[in-house]
Amino acid sequence: MKKRICILYTGGTIGMVPTENGYAPKKGYFYDAIAAIPDLNSHDMPEWDMIEFDPLLDSSNIAVEQWNQIGRAIRDNYEAYDGFVVLHGTDTMAYTASALSFMLEGLSKPVILTGSQIPLCKLRSDARDNLITSTLIAGAGNVKEVCLYFGGKLIRGNRSTKSSADGLIAFDSPNYHFLAEAGIDIRYNVASLLTPPLNADFHLTEFKQISIGVLKVFPGIQFSLFESIMTESLKGIVLETFGAGNIPSYDDALLPIIRKAFENGTIVTVCSQCQSGTVTLGAYATSSALTKAGAVSGYNMTTEAAVAKLYYLFSLGLSRDEIKVKMEQDLRGELTK
Repeated sequence: MKKRICILYTGGTIGMVPTENGYAPKKGYFYDAIAAIPDLNSHDMPEWDMIEFDPLLDSSNIAVEQWNQIGRAIRDNYEAYDGFVVLHGTDTMAYTASALSFMLEGLSKPVILTGSQIPLCKLRSDARDNLITSTLIAGAGNVKEVCLYFGGKLIRGNRSTKSSADGLIAFDSPNYHFLAEAGIDIRYNVASLLTPPLNADFHLTEFKQISIGVLKVFPGIQFSLFESIMTESLKGIVLETFGAGNIPSYDDALLPIIRKAFENGTIVTVCSQCQSGTVTLGAYATSSALTKAGAVSGYNMTTEAAVAKLYYLFSLGLSRDEIKVKMEQDLRGELTK
């Protein structure tokens, strides 16, 4: 029996058409466009249906409610399909892939996000291969987690990051192996795949509207400018530091702000600005002070994964101490200690 795949068309460049104001999505256009692709109707392809979001989403406008909307669409159709392909704009695809990896509890089916840099309607579009290969991967069922497929590479969703604004190989997995590579054959890195939890019931944990911030350290930063945002309403902040977790001393201007945030109950998670490598708090004197001020290590998590993980843990209603512990634990394959 053929596998059945649900294609969720949320929006993005892949389905846009030219207008007088530039490329824009067109309601009702995309189903006919992909139905006309012979390969999608090949005997070797799984059966597929498409659900078009209304309104179609611009990925730059994706936020918590849109993540929940995508999660609900997967939950509501979970029993009817063997896998899912989520068509999404590239700008925030890595954030959505990270969010879904935490939201979809007990997942035991493929959820593959993809899109394109060039609309399907244009010559040289990368949309066709990304869509066909993603659908084949979803139908094969070898992966049972949230992934991102783009430019011949299959990446764990919460390990992905957008690395190029205009290249056809637009995403990278800086701190983890590719899960598969598509050449003449699709070659899976079986040892790197997640194993689904045993006897776990699938369910959706919707994200709550939580105040989360990201602060990138740079040479000459005036930390005092950011003190005003460190209030009790700020639940979590991702601090992008130099190297392995280092910060400039500047008369220790940052540490009182971090301590203030800690006292307010804000979870401060330290990630690195380097794409490759890990945060090791305490390796240098300039990073050990962060631990003393109450910060936790994000190890080699991407900023996208750290943001999504904070949303997830706060949405579970956990205590601050529980969240601090779990931020440093591997929950969905998002970090390596």
